Amino acid sequence: MKSIVNLMGAAALAVMSSAAMAAEQPAVVYDMGGKFDKSFNESAYNGAEKYKVDTGTEYRDFEILNDSQREQGLRNFARRGMSPIVAIGFSYAQAVEKVAKEFPDTQFAIVDMVVDLPNVRSIVFKEHEGSYLVGMLAAMASKTGKVGFVGGMDIPLISKFACGYVQGVKATNPNAEVFQNMTGTTGAAWNDPVKGGELAMSQFNRGADVIYHAAGGTGIGVLQAAADAGKLGIGVDSNQNALHPGSVLTSMLKRVDVAVYTAFEDAAKGNWSAGIQVLGLAEGGVGWAFDDNNKDLITPEMKAAVESATADIVSGKIAVHDYMADKSCPM
Repeated sequence: MKSIVNLMGAAALAVMSSAAMAAEQPAVVYDMGGKFDKSFNESAYNGAEKYKVDTGTEYRDFEILNDSQREQGLRNFARRGMSPIVAIGFSYAQAVEKVAKEFPDTQFAIVDMVVDLPNVRSIVFKEHEGSYLVGMLAAMASKTGKVGFVGGMDIPLISKFACGYVQGVKATNPNAEVFQNMTGTTGAAWNDPVKGGELAMSQFNRGADVIYHAAGGTGIGVLQAAADAGKLGIGVDSNQNALHPGSVLTSMLKRVDVAVYTAFEDAAKGNWSAGIQVLGLAEGGVGWAFDDNNKDLITPEMKAAVESATADIVSGKIAVHDYMADKSCPM
């Protein structure tokens, strides 16, 4: 009799375990440009893939083709019991707010925007801190004293990248000149590498010899133009150093992969929390890329200077201006 009870107990535990595993059904919905944009979306994809490899947990994902599919993708996953559902990009804000209210028991996360609901985690980054560091590197690498910035969609978030970059450049070389261009005012600005290349070439023609992009897929054209012109580009979000080894000075890492991985993991382990999650240098949410592809471009002095600035930003000794908090750029 005792053995039968033990067997029944073991069977119950097995059922409970299977139910728990079945309940873990995470999902990701990407922004325009798709999961292989070599930048923002691909960082999210890499985080989901790493979680899959580490845990054996399958996930579902969806690539939108137009803005109307944002709400459709979220609702479809919620109806099928997926949770958490991670939305990549500020443009999902309205859709997340609407669908999260319809499915209050489903966990949602959104990157780059705050949605104030009890079942939504809002993940924002201190992009200005990482941009400051690559601005320092641009100024130290430049031989002309002229550097550039190409943004994607002309929105405050991208001005946040630009402002931090300019501050880093000017802190290193107060006499440096910084050219700035935005690609457009619609979502198409994230996926126009031809326009990105044209903007980069116009800045190179004006004397810039290092250009930082924060433009998603459009930035692929910026980096290509830099390689073609024998100049230097700076990547963003994902590590883009390998796209043109020797021509990409560094990449400003925005760890969307970590945000996605952590959202999946927290939900699985019962550690889920809603509210605002801020990821900066101190939290390992932003940084710069140093690897075999750019090691010959970064001198020991450059590396030491950036490491020192990193420590000073984390400690508060250096305050990097946050354009989202104050719509001005003091530099």
